Amino acid sequence: MDTAEQQHFAWLARSFGRTDYLPLTSTDLEALSSAGTYVDKYSGTHLFKEGADSDSAYVVRRGDVELYRTRPSGKLVVGRVSAGAVIGDIALFQGAPYFSSAQAVGSVTAFKLERSRLLPLLLEHPMIAMRWLVAGLNQLETTQRRVLRLMHRTVKEQVAELVLDESDRYGELHLSQTSLASLLGASRQSVNQALAELKRDGGIDTGYRVIRIEDPQVLANVAGR
Repeated sequence: MDTAEQQHFAWLARSFGRTDYLPLTSTDLEALSSAGTYVDKYSGTHLFKEGADSDSAYVVRRGDVELYRTRPSGKLVVGRVSAGAVIGDIALFQGAPYFSSAQAVGSVTAFKLERSRLLPLLLEHPMIAMRWLVAGLNQLETTQRRVLRLMHRTVKEQVAELVLDESDRYGELHLSQTSLASLLGASRQSVNQALAELKRDGGIDTGYRVIRIEDPQVLANVAGR
């Protein structure tokens, strides 16, 4: 096994649940690797679209993916995921169409697992199925915790919380104010006002489709951490 293959297997193992228990064997990893292929997407293209047949699940290897639903009023952003996220699997397991679209934000590389190969694999390798379940439950718990934290809070507190949680390793959040408002279920005007106040407080700086953290402690104080 060469170095690239070792790195690929190690990444797959980390992507599916905790690594301190339920260890995957080399046979498990080889089977999982054989069930998928890498796909590259450039900015603005889709991994899948709302309403299409859910024939594949994806593990994001590199880049950011925006999840959105289409409404008469326009695009409603429901989430944004980055490296390590598994998307499309819920619809795939339900045998239902994708209930949102997944669009690349910048360059994206993802590992595509087709239903025709993935489902037999999970039946033959129970450890992979259990790890997949653990990963899905972890994502669900993270979402529930975020919803609970954001309930009954001002828009300013919600924005501070979201910026802290979703910023990348450079302290930047690449979202338009419209997308941010959609994620929070708030009006664009209230989000604009919250961003302006956080900027005056010295917590952030803003640019075109980007929010930069200037002082994380300011945001933490606003978010009540």
